[in-house]
Amino acid sequence: MATPQAAIAASLRRERARAGLSLTEVANRAGIAKSTLSQLESGAGNPSIETLWALCVALDMPFSRLLDPPRPSVQVIRAGEGPVVAAEASDYRATLLAASPPNARRDLFRVTAEPGHARTSEPHMPGAVEHVLLAAGRARAGLVASPVELRPGDYISYPADVVHVFEALESGTWATLMVEYT
Repeated sequence: MATPQAAIAASLRRERARAGLSLTEVANRAGIAKSTLSQLESGAGNPSIETLWALCVALDMPFSRLLDPPRPSVQVIRAGEGPVVAAEASDYRATLLAASPPNARRDLFRVTAEPGHARTSEPHMPGAVEHVLLAAGRARAGLVASPVELRPGDYISYPADVVHVFEALESGTWATLMVEYT
């Protein structure tokens, strides 16, 4: 199985070619340096969630397309396995569990986070909605202006095309996150 960096590199090259955009144009749209994009397309570097989301918005693609390898009809991902990407400024990691199949637009992630720094997300693609089901710990999630405190078993959905937040309030916090694209 390819490393997450190799999968990301191949996906970025493929999606940039599909969109017919230059390195410079994609980098400008994503607000990153052209050299950073070039490194990512060559499989170098360890990109943050923030950088990858910005690239997905610039390329008008679901986040999961960066990491989604071909898969068999039955797939099991054990706890602690799967392609993981980390946030830049908080102890927040997302593991892709299921990418959106053809003609559907949703991605499923396992999110782990630790207290200390909230994970503030910039707007995703227009019409995107996040669904969070908290499994363990406590967290505050939702729109930055009005986050909601969640306990295990609590569910929240909110527009993801505006600034939103996920903040762990206890050690060992984890949740299932589904991002729905319209």
